[in-house]
Amino acid sequence: MRLFHYADDEEIKNGKTTDVYFVRTKRILEEKGMDKIKVVAEVTVGSLPNGWPWAVLCGIEEVAHLFEGRPVDVYAMPEGTVIFPDDSRGFKEPQIIIEGPYGDFCLLETPMLGLICQASGVATQSARIKKIAGDKLVLAFGIRRMHPSIAPMLDRASYIGGLDGVSSLIGAETIGIKPSGTMPHALIIVMGDQKEAWKAFDEVMPPDVPRVCLVDTYLDEKVEAVMAADLLGERLAAVRLDTPRSRKGDFAEIVREVRWELDVRGYGHVKIFVSGGLNEESVRELSEAGAEAFGVGTFISNAPTVDFAMDIVEVEGKLAAKRGKLSGKKQVWRCPSCLTDVVLPFHESPPRCQSCGGETVPMLKPLIRDGRIVADLPRAEDIRRYVLDQIGKLELSC
Repeated sequence: MRLFHYADDEEIKNGKTTDVYFVRTKRILEEKGMDKIKVVAEVTVGSLPNGWPWAVLCGIEEVAHLFEGRPVDVYAMPEGTVIFPDDSRGFKEPQIIIEGPYGDFCLLETPMLGLICQASGVATQSARIKKIAGDKLVLAFGIRRMHPSIAPMLDRASYIGGLDGVSSLIGAETIGIKPSGTMPHALIIVMGDQKEAWKAFDEVMPPDVPRVCLVDTYLDEKVEAVMAADLLGERLAAVRLDTPRSRKGDFAEIVREVRWELDVRGYGHVKIFVSGGLNEESVRELSEAGAEAFGVGTFISNAPTVDFAMDIVEVEGKLAAKRGKLSGKKQVWRCPSCLTDVVLPFHESPPRCQSCGGETVPMLKPLIRDGRIVADLPRAEDIRRYVLDQIGKLELSC
């Protein structure tokens, strides 16, 4: 009996999470002897959520494992690539291309889209938050708002998008980093006294765990912040403010007050860590008020999905596309300097960048050849660095 409602690896790879109409399609094609007809299918995105001008492609490593062992060739933009719905001339950009007998991969369309739609939304929301926060610390705190079975994906996508750390044990293990976090209100309430809880945390936790005290349990935030600083002195790395909305307070003003009271007492080394219902607007406002670290939860874990779709664009080497789509296998050429893209038929020569005149590079690279993974699958740390380099060249725009 399944204790928790999730699909395991084999169920996903074998198409058990697909839509039923693909099962019916496969059966019909097999009955008619047409299941080995070779097609070229491409994955594109119509428009991005909330008016985003760009998104971060995430989930490609899982796509590679999904198609591994199938008699197909797959091309994909590298994981972490900043993507645009359209190129510089307004033509739709493919992010993934799949070639092979349609009957051999039609059941994988639904899980493939699921792997990239949600992860890309989380990575994009993370990248937007990180761009606002700049060099300040941002941690992913959102796993408690989503099904625990996807905690590794959520934390990996958050980290790839640029966040500095994650809270879950399994997420950190997936990425290859240590989990990050502070202390809960529960510790203070169970111990019955905030100072005793802070002292116990300092005594029990190993030296490599930053001393971050939660300072909004019983008293005014600035009062508890000073209490914590007086107790731990130089060992106190930061104070965390978590529940301003429960007191209908002006969060930015509370941050300013805490900063002032710490500074005038000689505790300028103590940073202010904020969490609790943060979003792009509040991170920007609180950063300007003096907050130096952020724990962002639901806004990232519940990020809107990027609505990718897959469409057939060639059948047995002949151009084919439904209404509203562009036929033929394509390549996306990008200028690495200004991130300007041009979509061309796959075998055309690379163009010069129309914006800056620079050379362009192909973005769709071999991922799978005849069922074998042929691309390097980089570490999350390297993908994150790639994302941060790209978003440094972009504006949020909205």
